[in-house]
Amino acid sequence: MGLKSDAAPRPVSVPVPGPVRLVGRAVIAGEAEGPLLHSGEPLSFWGGYDAETGRIMDLRHPLAGENGAGSVLALPATRGSSTTAAVLLEAIRRGTAPAALITLGVDAFLSLASFVAEEMYDRVPPLVAVDEEAFRALAGWPRLAVCGGELFRRE
Repeated sequence: MGLKSDAAPRPVSVPVPGPVRLVGRAVIAGEAEGPLLHSGEPLSFWGGYDAETGRIMDLRHPLAGENGAGSVLALPATRGSSTTAAVLLEAIRRGTAPAALITLGVDAFLSLASFVAEEMYDRVPPLVAVDEEAFRALAGWPRLAVCGGELFRRE
């Protein structure tokens, strides 16, 4: 009793909730893409990030057990001392660092590691500082592409 049609079905456009592009400040410019690991909790890289594997190993952190290597890691800030810079620098050297880093405002220790890595290894993950509104908006994004200070949602 249904109607038949030889016409091909039309694709249905499903809108993506929230923004698909956000703009921040490129602390270290570059391009990268990867799955988003987002947390509202700061992370201490010293004892919290395994530079050999990229695994987040701080058991008290919400991202514990996740692998940050090749991801876009969004944190409000780092916790701890300048050893965070040393751990990130080692992860960059080993190829186990995040593909990009996003912080709520400029993080001094991640910036330091990035500047040194750029000088020593001529490779560094992009580092983008965003405001609170943009940081909150990122929380539901599955993947993310970074181009300079621009962030693009990827499905």
